[in-house]
Amino acid sequence: MSSSAHSASSDVRPDGSVIDRIVEANRRYAAGFEDPGLEGRPKLHVAVVACMDTRLDLPAALGLEVGDAHTMRNAGGVVTDDMIRSLAISQRELGTRSVVLVHHTQCGMQTITEHFRDELEDEVGQRPTWAVESFKDAEQDVRQSMRRVRTSPFIPHTDDVRGFVLDVTSGLLHEVDPAS
Repeated sequence: MSSSAHSASSDVRPDGSVIDRIVEANRRYAAGFEDPGLEGRPKLHVAVVACMDTRLDLPAALGLEVGDAHTMRNAGGVVTDDMIRSLAISQRELGTRSVVLVHHTQCGMQTITEHFRDELEDEVGQRPTWAVESFKDAEQDVRQSMRRVRTSPFIPHTDDVRGFVLDVTSGLLHEVDPAS
């Protein structure tokens, strides 16, 4: 067995974990990879904030290519303090000017409550410092997220901030009126 074959096989654990699968997929990807010569500044000068839900294929749904946009995801696509941090860096250091917020139908954040923090505290003996940021109405939470972006003193470009709810069954975006 060659040393490279041995090295590759020694990376795979007997349980065949999903991380092993990911590492192997990366090896195949890297074997045919060609540096596209992109920089960290998005070509379209846009940042997209979206939910981490696995049903959302953002590049396909939004017509984005590698290098077009900063894509930032968290549970619910909620504009939290850490998202403000990322957006501030995106705008102030990397040239974005527009912000697209994408929530979606059937979001899991509509099924949990802030009591999740209580449950964690009971289980591990320490209360999380962060809020769950669950919500009942995706459109209303998009409005709140738009307000958080527009009123943040750290985000200088707030004239092109728009919010949407993506229907996970049809793939269509529905724009949310910030004034409703």
